[in-house]
Amino acid sequence: MGNGKIKLVAVYGSPRINGNTSTLLRHAVKGARDAGAHVDEIFLRDLNISPCLEIYGCKTTGHCVIQDDFQKVERLLMACDGVMLASPIFFYTVSAHMKIFMDRCQSLWVKKYWIDRIPFGEKTGRRKGLFISVGATTGKKLFDGPLLTAKFFLDVLNAELWRALLYRGLDFEGDVLKHPEYLEEAFGAGESLAQTLAAF
Repeated sequence: MGNGKIKLVAVYGSPRINGNTSTLLRHAVKGARDAGAHVDEIFLRDLNISPCLEIYGCKTTGHCVIQDDFQKVERLLMACDGVMLASPIFFYTVSAHMKIFMDRCQSLWVKKYWIDRIPFGEKTGRRKGLFISVGATTGKKLFDGPLLTAKFFLDVLNAELWRALLYRGLDFEGDVLKHPEYLEEAFGAGESLAQTLAAF
């Protein structure tokens, strides 16, 4: 990854600032920072990011032509070594905040596959991603959709889905605090992600 401190981006996709996924991601961020990484935190609920309008203004440059808070997020994504995503489950997928953010990265998909003509499936980077998700139900397929979404989103960033922390049966704010082992696991995952990237 080159010399210097590992750079990570942590994307909070919960509409609740102190929700369960937000709490878990904060622990992962602390673990990464304790391991020496620099972490930029992005709170999607506080940003003005339009959904993708599918006007394909990105076909020329690979950059989205809608001007809002997405541009500063894009700059951080392009400069980082790894990404940490956290979202609660809504109707068996990620939150609206997270999905809007991911959809705006369609411009990066256009750049990668249409402009740069990278063959599908070809590995083009060493970035890694951590995905944290929480759902209230115990459904067997609760995380099937979000995992696929995270995997293919990370592909656009030239990153692989390195690890996923998935927790069922958590709904109300603060429920995760009843499970200190989950918080420890999130801390350890952030720490391990930073260490793994630093080893390259």
